[in-house]
Amino acid sequence: MNAPAPTVPRYYESLDFPELWKEFPTASEYQDGVARMPAAELRALQERRFLAQVQRAWQIPFYQRHWSQAGLKPQHIRSLSDLAAIPPFSVHDLRDALARNPPWGDFMGIDPDRDPPMPLVMQTSGGTTGLPRPMLYSPRDREVMNILTGRRLHMQGVRPYDLVQVMLSLGLSNGGFLAREGIWKYTGAVPVMTGTGAVTPTRRQIEIMQTWKTTQLVAFPAYLRHIGLLLRDELHIDPRSLGIKGLIVHLGVDDREELEALWGAPVYDTYGTNECGSLAADCSERTGMHIFEDAFVLEIADPDTLRPVADGERGVILQTTLFKHFAPLIRFNSNDISSIVPGHCPCGGTHRRLSCIFGRADNMVKLRGTNVFPEAIGALVAEHPSSNGEYLCIVDQDATGRDHMTVLVETDLGGRERETMAAQLADRFKEALGVKLAVTTVAPGELDARTGLSSASKVRRLIDNRPKDKR
Repeated sequence: MNAPAPTVPRYYESLDFPELWKEFPTASEYQDGVARMPAAELRALQERRFLAQVQRAWQIPFYQRHWSQAGLKPQHIRSLSDLAAIPPFSVHDLRDALARNPPWGDFMGIDPDRDPPMPLVMQTSGGTTGLPRPMLYSPRDREVMNILTGRRLHMQGVRPYDLVQVMLSLGLSNGGFLAREGIWKYTGAVPVMTGTGAVTPTRRQIEIMQTWKTTQLVAFPAYLRHIGLLLRDELHIDPRSLGIKGLIVHLGVDDREELEALWGAPVYDTYGTNECGSLAADCSERTGMHIFEDAFVLEIADPDTLRPVADGERGVILQTTLFKHFAPLIRFNSNDISSIVPGHCPCGGTHRRLSCIFGRADNMVKLRGTNVFPEAIGALVAEHPSSNGEYLCIVDQDATGRDHMTVLVETDLGGRERETMAAQLADRFKEALGVKLAVTTVAPGELDARTGLSSASKVRRLIDNRPKDKR
């Protein structure tokens, strides 16, 4: 008599791993193969995977509704060349989809009352602009994301038996756990999951990296700068003496050279999102982040018209995945601002490169006709020799309806020197940004509770106190 089929799904029976690794090669196999694929061959690979994603999307209520409302029909999309005919969507559409049936929504492509069970993982966005957005991953989705994480870490110098200290959030948000899975499964290195300062206090983080001889650090630049300055200025330990081999970050517009000089280690930039993991990463040349173009098609579009811009010009990133089953992304407007680096990387890779993430279009503040990005303010703050780089932008509206921004900046100066610094920064902001901003100086560490520097993965740099309908 045959035993009944198990009702509880088993993760390792849900995938054909050798076939998946052929489809999405790992680490050095990727760098020596797909990463150097000729353009025509790569385009053909993208075509096949794109059409499969579109076919899957037509089975999902979200796309049925979104595309049909725009007059799109299945026969309209016959190749990757038709991508521009597909209407983009944004985080607002995702939130609307989730509100229909939280946390499943009608975007995930699964019905728990009807579909057979399978092993699922749920993680969320960082929640810096609202309630965290949940995202479910099928075994295939998650394992491809793990492969991509392992790829980029290998590109950034992580090797077997390295100790990689991950100082990202270990809560609902995706970054920390995805890093752990990628390190553990696809690098041969050992993840040291200390989490943020809220989980492992900063001085204990330092004790661990000193005693265990951590080789790489994974964190946001602001926290690495905070740790480095604590080591140097309070503990009187040269951060360079720790022998860190690499700093793996989401760099944005932070000063790479300053961080490298502080730690005596190369900084590697990465672009990733909750919805699909690592999309692009620096290689050893650090001339731009290589897009994993066997897994994604990325477009750079004008923020207002969503029309394509030329290589080298800035625009928002429209993401299209080439591997997701549960919740494929097809022309998702991430609101992240970047540009394509013209030409080819000296490493020999043929995939296109992103320059960096300059900021978010939905984090932009319009002050008296001028677009102001907190990230641009941060870069100017970091220039000042008396600043430790920590800042917070606060936007208010007065009784007349006029918008004002105040920039709080940390410094250890006192008395008139503080006043002089504030005046210098106000002049610098006016010169560089074309708009007058108020500047208030505060003591080192005073902003921590409001920015979340030592307690959260994503540091908060903007507080907008205006009525929502006036932003």
